[in-house]
Amino acid sequence: MKKMISMILTVTMMAMLLIGCSGGDSGSYKVGVLQLTEHAALDASNEGFIAALDASGISYVVDQQNAQNDQSACQTIATKLVSDGNDLILAIATPAAQAVAGATSDIPVIGTAITDFAEAGLVNDNAAPGTNVTGTSDLTPVKEQIELLTKLLPNAKKIGILYCSAEVNSKIQGDMAIEACTEAGLEAEVFTVSSSNEIQTVVESMVGKVDAIYAPTDNVIAAGMATVAMVATDNNLPVIAGEAGMVEAGALATYGIDYYQLGYVAGEMAVSILKGEATAAEMPIGYLDAAKCELTVNEETAAALGVDLSVLD
Repeated sequence: MKKMISMILTVTMMAMLLIGCSGGDSGSYKVGVLQLTEHAALDASNEGFIAALDASGISYVVDQQNAQNDQSACQTIATKLVSDGNDLILAIATPAAQAVAGATSDIPVIGTAITDFAEAGLVNDNAAPGTNVTGTSDLTPVKEQIELLTKLLPNAKKIGILYCSAEVNSKIQGDMAIEACTEAGLEAEVFTVSSSNEIQTVVESMVGKVDAIYAPTDNVIAAGMATVAMVATDNNLPVIAGEAGMVEAGALATYGIDYYQLGYVAGEMAVSILKGEATAAEMPIGYLDAAKCELTVNEETAAALGVDLSVLD
């Protein structure tokens, strides 16, 4: 009997030890994810982030949440992720990051698919955040994208800049596009939407006013790119977009960054923070190497518009 009791005690102690080893102190973490909406770029960032966590070998559980481009849902989800006691929260896109940053100043927040963290009020300085927020910027090579437009569309003289007025980072890119157009000797006019419901009407209003459309990495426009492309292509309006997912949805072309890699780098930053190797406050915003940007062309759209792609050879 004494021998049996001893065996039971031994097994119990081993079980308790195993349970203890699965706790946060030994590398098991709770990670919350708030993604603003579903479209190719944000989905790729999410996938890259998770891949980096997996590659690190840490033990973690993840709570994936999507706000479906609803600002009030962002606030609600952010509050829940904070109250659930996550060790770190990934916020994908500017409105999502702003919602999470507004809900906590203690839990580390990694943002990704955000153009300018400082301009969005998320950090004190992109080189030295000084807050509980850091992450990776999707600042795209706007100048090079306008140069691509001039190469593919040499007869285009007036460019319509299309984005959502509710996103501060979209306006930043819009201003950069206007400057790039001016340098290239092109005239630019801004057209904005306040929600996805206005996309078709606004794009239709551009017909006859511009020769081509430039759409930066705007979440509302990206999610509604199929509508943009449908109206634009039917009216012989080429669209140069901010990222590859928008081209896959019907835009003509882009020269842009890899959002999967953007998310992967954000994941590596998250691992360093979770392991206690760094803090968000001291970790500079990460940028992808512009030299690694990739050209993406929608050949079907090019054929429909009669665009000669041989100029890219």
